[in-house]
Amino acid sequence: MSPIAAKERASRKNPSVLHRPAAPLHWGQAGGWIEAVVGSMFSGKTQELIRRLRLAMIARQKVQVFNSTLDARYAKDHIVSHDAARIPSRTAASARQIFELVEPETQVVGIDEVQFFEEEIVSVCEALADQGRRVIVAGLDQDYRGEPFAVTARLMGVAEFVTKNLAICAVCGNPANRSQRLSVSKKLIEVGALDKYEARCRRCFRR
Repeated sequence: MSPIAAKERASRKNPSVLHRPAAPLHWGQAGGWIEAVVGSMFSGKTQELIRRLRLAMIARQKVQVFNSTLDARYAKDHIVSHDAARIPSRTAASARQIFELVEPETQVVGIDEVQFFEEEIVSVCEALADQGRRVIVAGLDQDYRGEPFAVTARLMGVAEFVTKNLAICAVCGNPANRSQRLSVSKKLIEVGALDKYEARCRRCFRR
């Protein structure tokens, strides 16, 4: 039997063989970390989150993906980017529920729309990283008023890696880092897409 055939046969007998850490993740040791992908609406945050999670899957790592129950714009069982990229996910009503749903063998945890969760999500992400897991979160760094989301700001502070994406201003075409709400709602959380928001630069943004 060839070495490749032997490996495939072993993986069928032991499914855990299919999930192995790829460097630099030191699974089972204090080697976890947090990655934060932040930015305005339409800046490609979810697309980047999906890209990183897919690479982890290609590396045969055990991945779990979560989204808030508040976000049902495209699907309830997938996170979906504005350009229709998607990956299977589970919805969670709270940060504590995410912590309870993470399985022991999970190596990579992805969380989309992290700003929708309460501040406990920060301690949950830190606890998961302390267990040796790679935690990747994506979310808005500013609300519709141009003020920082407290949850995202705290996660950026404790994360080992922070990526800030920029969109394109819908008015002038310059790099945009703010989300202009088009509706008259004053609610802090107002779920929507192109029907309710535009990406705006500093100059074109209106409070």
